[in-house]
Amino acid sequence: MPNQPSIPPPSQSPLEKTASNVRRIPVLPVRDTVLFPHAVLPLTVGRESSIQLIESLGEARTIVVAAQLDPRLDAPKPADLHAVGTLATVHKVVRMPNQSRFVFTEGVERVRLLRYTQTEPFMIAEVETLEDAEPAASAGVEALVRNVIGQFQQIVAESQTLSDELRTIAANIDEPSRLVDFVASSLPFLTTDDKQQLLETASIAERLELINKHLAKEIEVQQLRTKIQTEVQDQVQQSQRDYYLREQMKAIQKELGEQDDSQRETDELRQKIDAAGMPEDVKKEALKELARLARMSPMAADYSLTRNYIEWLAILPWAKSSGEKVNINKAREILDEDHYGLKKVKERILDYLSVKELKPDMKGPILCFVGPPGVGKTSLGRSIARALGRKFQRVSLGGMHDEAEIRGHRRTYIGALPGQIIQSIRRAETNDPVIMLDEVDKLGRDFRGDPASALLEALDPEQNFSFRDNYLDVPFDLSKVLFICTANMLDPVPPPLLDRMELIFLQGYSEEEKLHIAVRYLVPRQIKENGITDEQIEFPETALRQIVRHYTREAGVRKLEQVIGTVCRKQARRVVEGNAENLVVTRDVLKEFLGGIQVRVETEVAERVKRPGVAVGLAWTPAGGDILFIEANKMKGKGGFTMTGQIGEVMQESMQAALTWVRSNASSLGLAEDFTKDIDLHIHVPAGAIPKDGPSAGVTMTTVLVSLLTDIPVLPLTAMTGEITLSGNVLPVGGIKEKFLAARRAGVQTIILPAENRQDVEEDLTPEQIEGVSIHYASRIEDVLAVALPLLKARPDTKPAEAEAAVSAVA
Repeated sequence: MPNQPSIPPPSQSPLEKTASNVRRIPVLPVRDTVLFPHAVLPLTVGRESSIQLIESLGEARTIVVAAQLDPRLDAPKPADLHAVGTLATVHKVVRMPNQSRFVFTEGVERVRLLRYTQTEPFMIAEVETLEDAEPAASAGVEALVRNVIGQFQQIVAESQTLSDELRTIAANIDEPSRLVDFVASSLPFLTTDDKQQLLETASIAERLELINKHLAKEIEVQQLRTKIQTEVQDQVQQSQRDYYLREQMKAIQKELGEQDDSQRETDELRQKIDAAGMPEDVKKEALKELARLARMSPMAADYSLTRNYIEWLAILPWAKSSGEKVNINKAREILDEDHYGLKKVKERILDYLSVKELKPDMKGPILCFVGPPGVGKTSLGRSIARALGRKFQRVSLGGMHDEAEIRGHRRTYIGALPGQIIQSIRRAETNDPVIMLDEVDKLGRDFRGDPASALLEALDPEQNFSFRDNYLDVPFDLSKVLFICTANMLDPVPPPLLDRMELIFLQGYSEEEKLHIAVRYLVPRQIKENGITDEQIEFPETALRQIVRHYTREAGVRKLEQVIGTVCRKQARRVVEGNAENLVVTRDVLKEFLGGIQVRVETEVAERVKRPGVAVGLAWTPAGGDILFIEANKMKGKGGFTMTGQIGEVMQESMQAALTWVRSNASSLGLAEDFTKDIDLHIHVPAGAIPKDGPSAGVTMTTVLVSLLTDIPVLPLTAMTGEITLSGNVLPVGGIKEKFLAARRAGVQTIILPAENRQDVEEDLTPEQIEGVSIHYASRIEDVLAVALPLLKARPDTKPAEAEAAVSAVA
């Protein structure tokens, strides 16, 4: 076996050599252990190589115990061991059940490992004894020895793990070297590196100084530990004393029949918490705060804040539901009783009730009613709650800017409260009410946050089962709540919020529907609210039709109800003045009470389209549909084109497209190719103070230009809508029902729509609404002109049969 390189001596201090003391002895590597001379140390031997070493010992039973540099190594090499170890005698070996050995060793002397002569199956090395460097007798050495003994005895006295016998043993040791080795082997707080440094230090004086430093440090740590323990014990004793006295005081008050207010409040809150049916984690938080409240003085600043917080937790309906099983037929009767029409909305609610009956634990849907003002969105929410047998709560979001209005304020703020959603739950006193978030399209946004973003969690069925209000800071289950949002238009609503809601569109009412609503709901309600009776006033159908047609122009019925209320108030005044006769409302009565007619639907369209260059378009607004007059004029000029009427960029582009199509098809319209050379054109869209935009007036602008340039007026009482392309195609548009009803209100008899909007007409309009109006569907602008300008003469090469086949009419 090749010779191993000699291990250099350690750098801590020079070691004395004695060449005559070199011996070959087996080496036992150990982890995190240092054996000192004259110390007895039990070792557990588990490595295969170490077991073979122990088994191979003969009569000599002498080994060298050397500590590993890295205790994590399972198979250390010679280079992985410290250069200084301890010569030891093995007194006893015990075989353990797990095949390991329990070895009792006693240190004899320090040795230095010179050269390893064998590494397999175990290590054998040449070692030499390291003689101690005896110090000269001096007062300094004597002082160090006494100091070490005194500090060691003090540590043993204060320690709970060290035996008191160690104090006597240390006092009886005369040799400084043995004293240091004994103290170092007895102290559990010394690290392996500290012990190895003491083992390798040859100078006894240096050894005494090292152990003295370690003892002084340990005494300081023990004193600090004792101080901390004393302080903690004093606090615990004081707390126990306070608790004992407080319990005695409670017992005395109980015997006397007295009880302080704070204790009474605490007991009441505890009863409320137990009866609230909270989830375990929420109850744990509530009891924690209650215990904190019980320790507070009622005069403390946080007392009222903590009490209010606990009251909020205790009063919320954590486990209280409506519990009423809904009869679907009864729900249908309630919906029909409260609202006329609105078939799609009622069907959706009845679908929800059906699924709820089959799957009671289903999550509540998030509905959003979209429609013009006055069509009954808000009142429909109350009707739905009544049909479901649930409580109804309404939260107005219009103008709300602060995110905390939705999610609440943190408790650290003065006057903090939960958000509107949790407050609505508390007012409803059940965990499954109908909560209407009114005017969701009118939410604000500023430096205080974005309420629309705060609604994302509340209106997401995948998240709102653990909605966390900032004030409560505990999860609350909103999955059973039926949220209903309302909006007039969807443009301001952020797309992520829109994606979480199921949109249900409520279109405006026709004249016949308004009459039904007025007879069934509005007139009886206004008669009752104004303190008169059915015997004192009568609204014939002709009078109501007069009000609908000539005193209101709206998609809903809010203005209609206001006008009916005005008539009822006039009659109430007559009754108070002594004229108690039954009043039959006629046209003359309406003129007397309301003044002259305000909307001339029959004559306005007919009068304004008599001259060429004027046509009626159809527009959609957040308040419903409306008619749109588009006028064009020409004058001598150099081909200029002017567009006015506060129109947006999209509408201006539609005008340019219309002019381009007319110019490119001038010859087929009987116009000169360069007809714009000597004239200027001007298109105006009244009223000029109202902003207007959108592409749906493209066909109307084209018709206006052709009418102006050919000097042919548009067919009377005709309205149209549709987007136009440069090639003359007519594209579909939205808001067909609103536009159609607006045209009917204006007295239009002929309506031209894009061919692709036929399905919208069939689905959204009833035969009663279509009755009396001729609907024409057009896929090309030529189809529109054929209906709107019947006097326009086509070129000889145009095939009339093909043009007529492209137009279809529905009476």
